[in-house]
Amino acid sequence: MIQTAKRLDIVEEYYFSSKLREVRQLASEGKPIINMGIGSPDLKPSQAVIDAVTVAMQEENAHQYQSYQGLPELRSGMADFYQSNYGVALNPNTEILPLMGSKEGIMHISLAFLNEGDQVLIPNPGYPTYSSVTNLVGAVPIYYDLKEVNNWEPDFEALEKLDLSKVKLMWLGYPHMPTGARGSLELFEKLVAFAKKHNILLINDNPYSFVLNDKPMSLLQVEGAKDVALELNSLSKTFNMAGWRVGMVLGNAACIDAVLKVKSNMDSGMFFGIQKGAIAALKSDQSWFDSMNAIYKKRRVLTEQLAEKLGCEVYKEGVGLFVWAKLPAGITSSEDFIDKILYEKSIFITPGTIFGSNGEGYIRFALCVKEEIVQEAIDRFA
Repeated sequence: MIQTAKRLDIVEEYYFSSKLREVRQLASEGKPIINMGIGSPDLKPSQAVIDAVTVAMQEENAHQYQSYQGLPELRSGMADFYQSNYGVALNPNTEILPLMGSKEGIMHISLAFLNEGDQVLIPNPGYPTYSSVTNLVGAVPIYYDLKEVNNWEPDFEALEKLDLSKVKLMWLGYPHMPTGARGSLELFEKLVAFAKKHNILLINDNPYSFVLNDKPMSLLQVEGAKDVALELNSLSKTFNMAGWRVGMVLGNAACIDAVLKVKSNMDSGMFFGIQKGAIAALKSDQSWFDSMNAIYKKRRVLTEQLAEKLGCEVYKEGVGLFVWAKLPAGITSSEDFIDKILYEKSIFITPGTIFGSNGEGYIRFALCVKEEIVQEAIDRFA
């Protein structure tokens, strides 16, 4: 028996990879499963995006290897998108790198900057991939608390009390996943100042800016942020292109170059047609965002009704693709709570614990289910 690498001893299979097998098994047994757990948009990209891909398929060079840095017009489209929507000026040649989804960027950044034993500040609760990738590269996760009492924002007094001498990198993500906390420019300014003070590379994971959020923000709006920061962004949620795998990393030019060194050794460029579709998506006007948010707003209203029917208290200030809710008083286990609903009502909801210990006592609903299906879930508790 060939032994696996030791690094696999400190990571587990991604929660949704294992849990969805269980959910699929229940569905195969005839259970009428409603999946409100995973944030995979069920809506289509715009027709302009689909048309752009269709036309691109016939172009002469469409099926060849592509540049590791993406098409120049894709990088320019990303720069224009940031200028138009965030007021952030970026050099498309040095400060932008297209990615095959922003999730791969987490790995690329970690490989580019972390040595074995380096420490990484990771939000609790937060996206589980920050921890798993940190462990895979041999670095050490240091969790910083996000709590409802602080509106799911960092406690800087607590951060300053930590031994930060070995901390090299800090992950954050606003709008926050899983809670939906908006963050603020004032928070970003404090984070940039903190990163500069302690010589820490700051990375904001920013895929939810435009979902039910009337004030999209970027960490790179803060003066001097490029000195110490990168930002990840994605077309997955904003343009319903999750399966297309299109993301980007933006910011400090020297850091972008370091990430490119890793990326160029791990893939052979993004498919030409997908890049053309991404270019079309990035040109979408305000009517696209308005139309998507009109749908998500109706879904959120119903999903909040479902959460309240379960006796949960909804975090009303949340934006983004999810509804975050506190469990009823006296309920101590998020995982037991969601399993009971899964087995008795055939509804899958995500337990807050998969995002960290501060997620215990909470559950998360994804707004990726049609209104009539959410209503059906509500009716199952009649």
